[in-house]
Amino acid sequence: MTKSIAIALLVCLLASALVLAKDPSKINDDTITDQIRINLANDKVIGAYPFEVSVKNGVVTLAGTTDTPGQRSRAASVAKKVKGVKSVVNNIALKNEGPKK
Repeated sequence: MTKSIAIALLVCLLASALVLAKDPSKINDDTITDQIRINLANDKVIGAYPFEVSVKNGVVTLAGTTDTPGQRSRAASVAKKVKGVKSVVNNIALKNEGPKK
């Protein structure tokens, strides 16, 4: 009897471990924000620029300034590659233009 209970308990424990292993962690706005900030900071082309990143329901808004249009589009491209991003609103302005409206 004790042996049967121990086996049943072991089977339940193994089954719950399998279920937990298959359940991916939830991606939320904070996770997306953190990953985008890390990816932007680690990028060799745009890593030196202090961009502002906000995320709401998977929609990313980038703000700040860059020197070239290529750097501006690269920041959006880096953000779009993060898992969970639905779209990117690129409000990054060129230093010569002033804030984008």
